[in-house]
Amino acid sequence: MVPTRVTCYRAPHTVCDVDEIADWLDDRVTASVDVRDRFLDVHHADAYVDVFAKARVHSPTDPATGSNMYGIRRYEERVLADPERSGGVLYDGITVQRGLNAAIPAGERSLDHLHVAFLDRVIGTWGDHDGRWHKRVAVLGQPALISVPGLTEAPAKPEAYYKHKQQSAMLTGDTPPREVLEGALKEGFLREDDPRTTEALKGYALAAVHVLATGQAFCDVEHCRLANPHRHGGVIEAQLREPQFCPKHTAEYA
Repeated sequence: MVPTRVTCYRAPHTVCDVDEIADWLDDRVTASVDVRDRFLDVHHADAYVDVFAKARVHSPTDPATGSNMYGIRRYEERVLADPERSGGVLYDGITVQRGLNAAIPAGERSLDHLHVAFLDRVIGTWGDHDGRWHKRVAVLGQPALISVPGLTEAPAKPEAYYKHKQQSAMLTGDTPPREVLEGALKEGFLREDDPRTTEALKGYALAAVHVLATGQAFCDVEHCRLANPHRHGGVIEAQLREPQFCPKHTAEYA
């Protein structure tokens, strides 16, 4: 179904300018595009604590999720009230998506009105093929979830990053902080709070619309905005360099 309306939700406390992304998207799709504040504030639901506690990933290699421990629930209550206190937790994107879908008013839940929630949480999906969780920039559907921190955490960094990390650990017996590792490399990846974040997330927002309109989420051409690269270099190539689209999608969206 081709959406006739797209609502994007801001991600406060991040460098992502959702209004700019929405303007870019509005120039490329037939749907009307509007912007609202943080999804969790606009569509307030008492169940959010349960949603995020249930979606919490325990281990990179354990498919089970969720906890009813008092401390976990208190953490989720605090983070919902103050998003800047979040961090270091991976959530099952599918479970979060279902919980947020239930919070959308019934009259806005049909697929002709797509909701795109930019989140300050790190989301992932379980890989049956390799038995581990994989961080994701986006989980498409209704609503589409786009993780702002996922842009830096999900794609693999350049090999030089991991080589430097290994060498430092061998010399000191400890893994250096991420800031130190990133400072040792000049380019080739996106950093936390990178000023390029807004530009880099535009293609993922378009993919959320594209998958509903065509049934195809991502493009196989590496330099296309609709590509889904697994490495930082690929994200930079697809989202930050010209041309914006492959020939096929240039005809549709350029």
